[in-house]
Amino acid sequence: MSTSDLTSGVVYIHSAPGTVCPHVERAVAGVLDTRCAFRWTAQPAAPGQLRAEHVWSGPAGTGARLAAALLAWPILRFEITEDPSPGVDGERFCHVPRLGLWRARTGANGDIVVGEDQLRTLVAEGHDTESFRHRASELLGGSWDEELEPFRGAGEGPPVERLHSAG
Repeated sequence: MSTSDLTSGVVYIHSAPGTVCPHVERAVAGVLDTRCAFRWTAQPAAPGQLRAEHVWSGPAGTGARLAAALLAWPILRFEITEDPSPGVDGERFCHVPRLGLWRARTGANGDIVVGEDQLRTLVAEGHDTESFRHRASELLGGSWDEELEPFRGAGEGPPVERLHSAG
């Protein structure tokens, strides 16, 4: 596979119990087909929890495979981004225990892409103004962003390690 066939992204583990961290590392390493050792730091927004961030590269679809692997631990808070690549939209995945997994396509500038059919359905449902706002916010991941924001801000400054897929 040539480097032009690869994309990249970031895995953000916003909170994980220490006992799960080695399993998370093995799961990510299995998807990326490379050995990796995360640099875990304390997560101030959740005392007793740890956090890590890692940049990865691999074929399109790697973000989805990473998200599927991390769902083995529903107690994790995580985000995964996958940059767009030639002919393929980017993606963003967010998981919080209370809400589960949210997934969206992203454009070249990182904005969430809401599809035509999603918009048609939203308009056709005939919502009042408040419920329309709520549904539009959900399409954009609003509830997940609200839940993750304290964990994002608390994570300023840890080292980022680059991980590359062998496949």
